[in-house]
Amino acid sequence: MADKSEVAQTETAEAEAEGFFARHRPYITAAAITLIFVMMTVAIYQLTSEVRYDDVIAALMGTSITSILLAILFTALSFLALIWYDANAIEYIGRKVPFHSMAATAFAAYAIGNTAGFGPLSGGAIRFRAYSRLGLSPGEIARVIAFVTLSFGLGLLSVSAISTFIVAPRIAAIINVDAAVLRAAALAIIAILVLGAYFGRNGKAIRLGSWRLRLPDSRTSSRQFLVSALDIAASASVLYVLLPETHLGWPTFFAIYATAVGLGVLSHVPAGLGVFETVMVAGLGNAISIDQLLGSLVLYRVIYHVLPLVVAILVMIASEMKQFAARPLVSDIGQLAVRLAPPLLSAYAMLLGAMLIFSSVTPTPDSNLDFLANFVPLPIIEAAHFLTSIMGLILVVSSRGLGQRLDGAWWIALVAASAALVFSLLKAIAVFEAAFLGIFIAALVANMRSFNRHASLIKQALGPSWLGAMTVIVAGAATILLFVYRDTDYSHALWWQFEFSEEAPRGLRAVLGLVLASSTIAIFSLMRPVRYKPDAIQADDIVKATSIVMQQDEADANLVRMGDKHVMFSETGNAFIMYGIQGRSWIAFTDPVGDEEDFPDLVWEFVEAARSAGARAAFYQISPSLLSHCADAGLRAFKLGELALVNLTTFELKGGKLANLRQSLSRGARDGLSFEVIDPPQVPDILDELKQVSDGWLTHHNTREKRFSLGAFEPDYILSQPVAVLRKDGKITAFANIMVTDTKKEATIDLMRFSVDAPRGSMDFLFVSIMQHLREAGYESFNLGMAPMSGMSKRDIAPVWDRIGGTLFEHGERFYNFKGLRAFKSKFHPKWEPRYLAVQNGADAALALMDVTVLISGGVRGVIGK
Repeated sequence: MADKSEVAQTETAEAEAEGFFARHRPYITAAAITLIFVMMTVAIYQLTSEVRYDDVIAALMGTSITSILLAILFTALSFLALIWYDANAIEYIGRKVPFHSMAATAFAAYAIGNTAGFGPLSGGAIRFRAYSRLGLSPGEIARVIAFVTLSFGLGLLSVSAISTFIVAPRIAAIINVDAAVLRAAALAIIAILVLGAYFGRNGKAIRLGSWRLRLPDSRTSSRQFLVSALDIAASASVLYVLLPETHLGWPTFFAIYATAVGLGVLSHVPAGLGVFETVMVAGLGNAISIDQLLGSLVLYRVIYHVLPLVVAILVMIASEMKQFAARPLVSDIGQLAVRLAPPLLSAYAMLLGAMLIFSSVTPTPDSNLDFLANFVPLPIIEAAHFLTSIMGLILVVSSRGLGQRLDGAWWIALVAASAALVFSLLKAIAVFEAAFLGIFIAALVANMRSFNRHASLIKQALGPSWLGAMTVIVAGAATILLFVYRDTDYSHALWWQFEFSEEAPRGLRAVLGLVLASSTIAIFSLMRPVRYKPDAIQADDIVKATSIVMQQDEADANLVRMGDKHVMFSETGNAFIMYGIQGRSWIAFTDPVGDEEDFPDLVWEFVEAARSAGARAAFYQISPSLLSHCADAGLRAFKLGELALVNLTTFELKGGKLANLRQSLSRGARDGLSFEVIDPPQVPDILDELKQVSDGWLTHHNTREKRFSLGAFEPDYILSQPVAVLRKDGKITAFANIMVTDTKKEATIDLMRFSVDAPRGSMDFLFVSIMQHLREAGYESFNLGMAPMSGMSKRDIAPVWDRIGGTLFEHGERFYNFKGLRAFKSKFHPKWEPRYLAVQNGADAALALMDVTVLISGGVRGVIGK
C-alpha cells in the first residue's frame, strides 16, 4: 500500500509540475532564452578580453569593396536556394502557385525570419498570409511550413556532418578535441541520416521511438539535399569572403559555421544574436585575429540579415509607384508585398530599434564629433545621444503593433523614426543610420492604408516573447558598452561628465535610460489591471443584430435571438460577433455576421478586447474564409470537424441514390404522419403543445437545455421563427424550429424534439419534409450542422491535433456518437466544408474547448448531469 501511495504522490507531483509548466510556458521560455543570451554574452566578453573596439573598427573599415560585392553575390545565391525550399514544398504537396508570387513570399518569409528569429513562427505567419490568398488550405500551408523547417534542419545536419568528417583533423586542432571522436560522431550522424533516407524511400513511414515520420521520396529528398547544400554553402561563403586572408580552408570554416548556425537556431534567441558570434569566435579564435573576425561578423550581419530586409522594403515602396505598378509581373509581386507590409515593417522597425540602441552606446568618430562641435551646442548633442536610444526602444515596442496593423503603432513609429533621423544627424552625422530611417519613413507613408485598425498601442501589453526580445536587445547594448569601454575606469563622476570628448559617460547614461524605460514597460505589461467583463446583451442589441442577420446568408446567425451571448458590433454597425464568456475564455461563435468588409477589423477588436480583459480569445466553428483574418490577429487554426450542406436546388428523391429517404417518407405517410410549417404569427396558438413535446423529450433523454451553439425552448426564441411540426391523429408528435434569412441563401434547424410515442423514422420524415418545403420556397441550401472530429487528416505528418481528433472519431463512440452523426448526415449526400477553432496556441485550444463544453451545457452542472 505504501508503494502505491508513493507512486500516486509521484504522479500527482508530476501532473502539477506539467500543469505549472503549461500555464507559464511562455514566461519560462522567454526567461530561458534571456538566460542563454546572457551566458553567451559573458562567454564572448571573456573570449575577446584582448580585443579593443578601435581594432575592430579598423578591421571593419579595411574590408575591400571586392569582398563586400562577393558577399552580396553569395547572399543572393543563398536566398535563391531558400526560395527553392518553398518551390519543392509546394510541389511535394501537389499544388501549383505562380512562381513569382511564391518567390516573393519565400523571400519575405526568410528576410523576416532571419531578422526576428523563430523562423517557423515568424516566417510561417508570412506564408499563411500569402499562401492562403493564393488558394492553399490551412492544412497545406502547415505541410509547407513543416517541409521547409524539416528540410533546413536535416540539410544543415547532413552537410555539417559530412564536412566535419572530411576536415576533422583541422577542426580538432582548432577546438582541442580528438579528431577520431569528431569523425566517429560525424559518421554516426551520416549513418543515421542515410538509413533514414533508405528506409523512408518512396514515401514510406519510419519510426523514431514514439514518433512516426513520413519522408519525401528519394527524388525529392536528393533534390532538397542539393538545395540545402547550396543554401548553407552560399551563406557560409558570405562570411568567408569577408574574413581576412588566412590559412584556414573553406571546408574547415564551413563545418564550424554550420555548427554555429545550428546552435543559434536551437537557442531561439532572435536571429541567434550572440550565440552565433560566440561559437564562431570560440571556433576560429585560434586561426584568425579576433578583432578582424568581429569586424567580419558585423559586416556579415549587415549584408546577410539587414540587406535582404531592406530590399524587401524597397520593393514594397516601388510597388506604390505608378510607372512600376503598371507592369503585370511587378504589379503581382507588388500587391503581395503590400499585403505583407505590416510584418515586413514590423521586422524592420525592430531592426532599426536595435541599431539605434546599439549606436547609442558606441563612440562617435572623432572627425564627426569635431565637425559637430563647431555648429551644435554640447547640450543638444548630449540630449540627441540619449534620446536616440529611447527612440530605438520605442521602435522595438511599436514593431509589435505594426505587425498587427494598428494605426496607433503607425503614428508612434512614424514620429519616433522621424525624431531619430534628426537625432542621428545631430549626435554623430550618422548618414547610413539616417538613410535606413528614411527608407522606413517612406515605407510607412507609402503603406499608410495597411494600418487601419483603430486600437491604441498604449493600451496594449507586451507578451513574454516580446519582453524577452526587448531584454535581449537591452542586455546586448550593455554588453557592447562594456566591450567598447573596457579600459575605462568606472567612477561615480562619470555620470556627471558632459564634454565633447567624453564618450563613455554618454553611453552609460543611454544604457541607464534604456533600463529604466524598458523596466517601466515590462512592469506595466506584467502588472496591468484586468478590465471588467462586458455588460449582458440588451433588447435593443438583439433587435439590431437580428436586422443584420436577416440581410445576410448564414442561417445559424439566428442564434443571436436567444439573448444568451454578448454581442460586439463593428464600428460601422453593419456587422457583429456573438460570443460567450466562460472562465478566462471569450469564445466567438461562427464567423462574424454582416458586411464582410468589417470582418478583419472586427476580428482584431474582439481579440484585443479579450486580451485587455486578461482572457484568451477563441473563434468556434469558423469557416476557412476567416482563417487569414485570424492569422493576422496572431491566432492558429485547429480543425473541429466538417459542416454538411445540402444543395436544395438539386435535391430530388428520385433515383436510387436517395431511395432510403424516399422509403422513410412513404413509411411516415403510412404511419399517419402529416407535415406542416407554422409561420411565426401562428406559433403562439400551438406553443403549449410544443412545450409539452419539448418537456417530454428532455425528461425521456434525462437531459437539460443546451446553450451557446444550440438554442433552448425559450418562448421568445420559439416565437421568432417558423416552426415545422409533425402531427399524428391531429396531435403534434415532433417539431423543429427553422432558421432562415431574407436572402434565402441558406436555411437550417435548431431545436428538434419528439414525443415518446412518435413513430420510428419520424426524424428522417421530418428532415426530408423540411428540405422539400424549403426547396419549393426558393431556398438554395440546407445546413445540416457540423459532424465533430470528422474529416481529420490521417497523414503521418498531420498535426497532433488532427491525429487526436481522428482517433476520437474512430474509437470515441462511448463518449459521443461521432460516426453515427456523420453517417446520418451522409444519407442526404451533402457537400462537406471544414470548420475550425482559432486560438493562440495548442494549450489554449484544449482549454477553450473545455469552456465551450461548459457554455453549451449551461454550466458545470450541465456537464456533469448531461
